[in-house]
Amino acid sequence: MKAEIIAVGTEILTGQIVNTNAQFLSEKLASLGIDVYFQTAVGDNENRLLSVLEIAKERSDLVILTGGLGPTEDDLTKQTLAKFVGRELSFDPEAVEKLDRFFASRPDYARTPNNERQAQLVTGSTPLPNATGLAVGGLLEVDGATYVVLPGPPSELKPMVNNELVPLLSTGQKLYSRVLRFFGIGESQLVTILAEMIDQQSDPTIAPYAKTGEVTLRLSTKALSQAEANAKFEAVEKSILAHQSFEGQPLSEIFYGYGDDNSLAKVAFDLLKSQGKTISAAESLTAGLFQATLADFAGASSIFSGGFVTYSMEEKSRMLDIPLGDLEQYGVVSAFTAGKMAEQARKLTQSDLAVSLTGVAGPDSLEGHPSGTVFIGLASESGTEMIEVNIAGRSRGDVRKIAVMHAFNLVRKTLLKR
Repeated sequence: MKAEIIAVGTEILTGQIVNTNAQFLSEKLASLGIDVYFQTAVGDNENRLLSVLEIAKERSDLVILTGGLGPTEDDLTKQTLAKFVGRELSFDPEAVEKLDRFFASRPDYARTPNNERQAQLVTGSTPLPNATGLAVGGLLEVDGATYVVLPGPPSELKPMVNNELVPLLSTGQKLYSRVLRFFGIGESQLVTILAEMIDQQSDPTIAPYAKTGEVTLRLSTKALSQAEANAKFEAVEKSILAHQSFEGQPLSEIFYGYGDDNSLAKVAFDLLKSQGKTISAAESLTAGLFQATLADFAGASSIFSGGFVTYSMEEKSRMLDIPLGDLEQYGVVSAFTAGKMAEQARKLTQSDLAVSLTGVAGPDSLEGHPSGTVFIGLASESGTEMIEVNIAGRSRGDVRKIAVMHAFNLVRKTLLKR
């Protein structure tokens, strides 16, 4: 089934309101296995709406109109649809009864003839009762096309869709998705590596998305059950992760988790908690962002008791007890300083692990290092590891955010080796 959403309302075109209904409906229809191919916004004008309906009739099986069901003269959706399909408007008895109850309970509200429009339907429609408003919706099948009219206010539209429309549109199949998350590769690189799979995709489909510092792949399929969908996903995922990156490592090594709401921080946090390990941090350019990210998770106090923010060279020396002469010799932007910061943070807090971040957030260079140069240290009972990452060409905020992602990824990989 090919679906189309038509939002009716001049206020959408003038930017007075945002058409959030289209997003909600697209997600809801996708969950039912119904593909939305087109979204249109049209003003409160009969001729323009008639022209849009004419186009929709030729290309879509399901046409959903939102807005324009109110009592005023510019609320013309039902009237225009009736004209388009050659039918009259008639009153829905339940909607009329609701109008009667509403005005009977509010004697201070004047009932005017145009209020009756809200209880009208295109003749032959299946009524869609409005749980939170007065304008009745409707579903109508004419000449092989299905037309649905829904109110514009989201507070009225959403309950009507969930409670009334979804049961009428359910086809048995649903859309299922699995999101694979990768860190340490760009979107263009990943797409190039998987070009043949993406070009030949059928079911499940593969859609790459670039996010700040990482890339996700969304696998999507229509199936009768989650088990059926999982069987399809497993085969495609196995093939994806077996591909090699340009550096010769399998993609499985830079794949770190599943889900829209997952993150490297969450994966590292869960590993720390499951292994009963504690962590501390000493941060320079990130100014506490690593620690603040940890603290976002419920139960953070069980694995994180505190850390250090040491922006200047003098505070690195004073707070972390690193000889000032060593810092002056090697510089604050160095592998040496990253290693010492991590070791001292671990020692002073008696944590199992400690992370350090030092570098150049930008936009100016520092100690001869360009913006985006970052050194990260990780100290543990087995020793200290230091890595250098280059996050060039990014804003100051993105450099800090991506540096923290690298730090969490280093924690993740270290804990997975145990």
